[in-house]
Amino acid sequence: MPADRMPMVEWAAWWDKTVERWETEGLDTTGLDYGKLQEYFGLDPLVCLRAPPRSPACPGPESRGAPIIRTEEDYETIRPYLFNDSIIDRLLNDAHAVVERHEEGELIVRVWLDGFFWFPRTLLGIENHLYAFYDQPELMHRMNSELADFNVRVVEALIPVLKPDMIGIAEDMSYNNGPMLSEEQFDEFIAPYYLRMLPAVKRAGVKVLVDSDGDITSMIPWLVRAGIEGAYPLERQAGVDLAKIRRAYPEFLLLGGYDKMVMFKTEGAMRAEFERLLPVMRSGGYVPSVDHQTPPQVSLKNYRTYLRLFEEYAKKAVTGDVYA
Repeated sequence: MPADRMPMVEWAAWWDKTVERWETEGLDTTGLDYGKLQEYFGLDPLVCLRAPPRSPACPGPESRGAPIIRTEEDYETIRPYLFNDSIIDRLLNDAHAVVERHEEGELIVRVWLDGFFWFPRTLLGIENHLYAFYDQPELMHRMNSELADFNVRVVEALIPVLKPDMIGIAEDMSYNNGPMLSEEQFDEFIAPYYLRMLPAVKRAGVKVLVDSDGDITSMIPWLVRAGIEGAYPLERQAGVDLAKIRRAYPEFLLLGGYDKMVMFKTEGAMRAEFERLLPVMRSGGYVPSVDHQTPPQVSLKNYRTYLRLFEEYAKKAVTGDVYA
């Protein structure tokens, strides 16, 4: 049966502060968890299943971005908390809880795995991680090698239970001016571990995308070479141009891209943003979504306007006609 519209998802929905604002503006969230709130707003329910390599008992950083470890000896002390079968067991329990609805086509499932830029940073802290490419290459390779093996175990355990619609690899390895590492560093420290883990994903026929904030445009050839099929959230504030990406990489999968910074402006501004994206929506291989969580500046009234326009353009992209 031909589709009557494109998917309508928020891959990463609202800030908690956003929902708190909406409650002051009349939104009754009684009995509405995250999934039910998606349905309440008319979005296609999207569930994220996670398999973080650190078990809940693992020590955490003193503050966001601070180090948990500094040396390989420190890594040895927390190693018993990493890559445990209990993490995979929890994932499988979560998968069993949603598999029936997924098989009935009632929801979309995204699996989120830690990637090979992201994971070392969570242990070493932001600043020390960047130095570690030069000062601790052996530790970096060890952590990523063990993570790659763990991610393969995750995928091979999950697929017999539930085949997700996509796997996203958390990385955040770009900022507004482009990548935070060189192509040479990517090829040495990141790509080999994608190439190790991705065959298990590809055998299952699951699409794999990288989750990286910032401007990933110049990284796309690196990602494609390593077997990555797409990227998100494609942040407009960082200068990401979806039309330019689509022209250069017709087969590259795209998710996100809607500029959240227009959502607290006028209906005309929100419509203009959908008009900007419409040619890419019609090109295929692209699922539009807010480019990184609806922020608390957006009123409930404006969010409802955004959703109305989203439905209009989700239909227009498929039928060629404006939905009235």
